[in-house]
Amino acid sequence: QVQLVESGGGSVQSGGSLRLSCEASSDTYRPFCMGWFRQAPGKEREGVAMLDSDGLTSYAEYAKGRFTISRDSAKNTLYLQMNSLKTEDTAMYYCAAYDDMSGGHYLCAVFNPPLAYKYWGQGTQVTVSS
Repeated sequence: QVQLVESGGGSVQSGGSLRLSCEASSDTYRPFCMGWFRQAPGKEREGVAMLDSDGLTSYAEYAKGRFTISRDSAKNTLYLQMNSLKTEDTAMYYCAAYDDMSGGHYLCAVFNPPLAYKYWGQGTQVTVSS
C-alpha cells in the first residue's frame, strides 16, 4: 500500500506564494497519474493540477498562470508551486495518484473526478488572508 504525505501548507497573505510537496512512501512507486485536489468548506473536492508519467499536465482554469505542478522522480515527490495566491485559494489541498493507464493521457486531467484516484494523502491546509 502506497502512502502519500503532503507538506508545505500554511497561512499567507494575498499575493504570496507556497510550495506544496507530496512524497510517496515507496521508492519504486511510479504512478501513471498524480495530481492535486482541493476542498474548501462546504464545497466539493475539485481538481487543481495533474501530471502524468509522460510529463503532460492539466490545470484548472483558476490555476493556469499561477500554479505549477512538477515532479522530482529521484525524490519520488510531487510539487505544486502556487504564486499570486488569492483568498479564494483557501482550502485543504490533497495529493492523489492512480496507476491505471487504460484511460490514457486524456483522463489524467482535472475533470476526472476524485473517485478515479486510488491513493490519497491526508491533506495540507492552505489559508490565504487579505
